[in-house]
Amino acid sequence: MHMQLGSSPTLVVSSAEILEEIIKSQDIEFSNRPRMLSGEKLFYGWTNMMFSPYGQYWRQMRKFCALELLSVKRVQSFKFVREEEVRIMIQKINHSSKMGSSINITDLLLMVFNNLISRVALGVKYQPKDNSENTIWQLSRELIAILGTICVHDFFPTLRWIDKLTGLERRINKASKGLDAFLDQVIQEHLMEKKDDKHSDHEDFVGILLQAHKDSTLNIPLTHNNIKGILADMFAGGSDTTAITVEWAMSELIRNPKVMKKAQEEVRRVVGKKSKVEEDDIFQMDYLKLIIKETLRLYPPGPLLIPRETSRDTEVKGYHIPSKTRLFINAWAIQRDPKLWDNPEEFIPERFTNNPVDFKGQNFKYIPFGTGRRSCPGTSFALASTELILANLLYWFDWKLPENSKREDLDMTEAPGMVLYKKYPLYLLPKSYLL
Repeated sequence: MHMQLGSSPTLVVSSAEILEEIIKSQDIEFSNRPRMLSGEKLFYGWTNMMFSPYGQYWRQMRKFCALELLSVKRVQSFKFVREEEVRIMIQKINHSSKMGSSINITDLLLMVFNNLISRVALGVKYQPKDNSENTIWQLSRELIAILGTICVHDFFPTLRWIDKLTGLERRINKASKGLDAFLDQVIQEHLMEKKDDKHSDHEDFVGILLQAHKDSTLNIPLTHNNIKGILADMFAGGSDTTAITVEWAMSELIRNPKVMKKAQEEVRRVVGKKSKVEEDDIFQMDYLKLIIKETLRLYPPGPLLIPRETSRDTEVKGYHIPSKTRLFINAWAIQRDPKLWDNPEEFIPERFTNNPVDFKGQNFKYIPFGTGRRSCPGTSFALASTELILANLLYWFDWKLPENSKREDLDMTEAPGMVLYKKYPLYLLPKSYLL
């Protein structure tokens, strides 16, 4: 669908067939990013990986992040962080279980994933020393909320005064200053620490980026602002998006008790009577993986992905697409297309049994992590965390809705925005299985 949004010609793709033609034959032409006001302010002049324009800088940064920050080896090196945060989560839930009280699953998962990202990226579960409102949890939530807010300037540059009138520009500036001060403090503390010249396998992202800055290992200059932009990426793309995947999965499992029972039987059979769920156990949990696949089909974390922009005039299916046309890929619609999926609105993990569709984005009817050059490089990190946390929730506890609540009445309304949050928090009552 082609439309004119203000001064910006816009193309919305809700067809896997059209998307395949674009990605296979014209991915480069559609790999730019629109210069959104929020990206300029919050991501240091579009120098992060998410919003930087397609070119040498972006290619170098994506390669560096894929090899040094988000590789399978690096993800495995943070196994101890995931296990520690899961242990803390289980203790919190067990306390609620003993008290016979329900727990806010939404807030719990957001806390767990923010702590996890904070430790991996910054080295600690970071809290500013002055106890100000600028915690990384609050900052990352505000960052994502702003990205999901319509900015008039992005579509009508001459009407920027409206964003000032509505308070959006002030909100962006406040978030930008808070994030900048926070990340400056983190970097300064890392620089003051006495470290060996070579980082270890357990080095956090700040340390790795500072080492690359010091060694000039990239073919492009890496400034402190570039480092802060990449760190902002990690929180924007790696905390809430993974937390809501587990939240949607738990919501669907509550609504589908047969699926819940089958998943718990598998997890408990694989783990047995061990003292903890180990990551190696996940390899044997085939049904758990199907549940996560189906959750990401119904609830892609970014329902419209991140907008792209054409770098030159081109054609798609005989239609002229001018330069600087914004492209929105409607992953939510593609993954619920009845032409591509049987009973697309139903939660059926078994549809992925012996199904070659995977997370790589090469099958264009299933793109929860995007596709082409601009696909998410953090898939391995996201899946490792999501699988381990969901497996633990299913192993250690039986779950039900609070009293007087029926599973048929569970509200599955989606909130508007860049990220597919549940509109209403999920409250569940845990009952310990072994503890």
